[in-house]
Amino acid sequence: MTEHENSMIEGQVIDDSTEITIVQLCRRCAVETELVERLVAEGIIEPSRQEGDMLYFPQSCTRRTRIVLRLRSDLGVNMAGAALALELLDRIDRLQSRLSVVASPVRGRNRR
Repeated sequence: MTEHENSMIEGQVIDDSTEITIVQLCRRCAVETELVERLVAEGIIEPSRQEGDMLYFPQSCTRRTRIVLRLRSDLGVNMAGAALALELLDRIDRLQSRLSVVASPVRGRNRR
């Protein structure tokens, strides 16, 4: 085995209960705090809590922020358009979840 194959992968499990600070969010997305504050003002992301001047966000805000950045840079979408696109993506996710729950028992019956 090579040294690369022997190395251990380290990390942490991240779910929506995992919080990150505004500083961490800015670092992960390579943006300034002003943009994150604008995303909050537009209702695109929402802090989970605030302690003093420090805002804390759910981990999912990283994905949402990156989507907004891609929509703006690749497609020239403004903030209102990005907010609408995210709302529609969220709706699609919810509908797909509902559909998979409804379809699960049906799939099981067809396996005879």
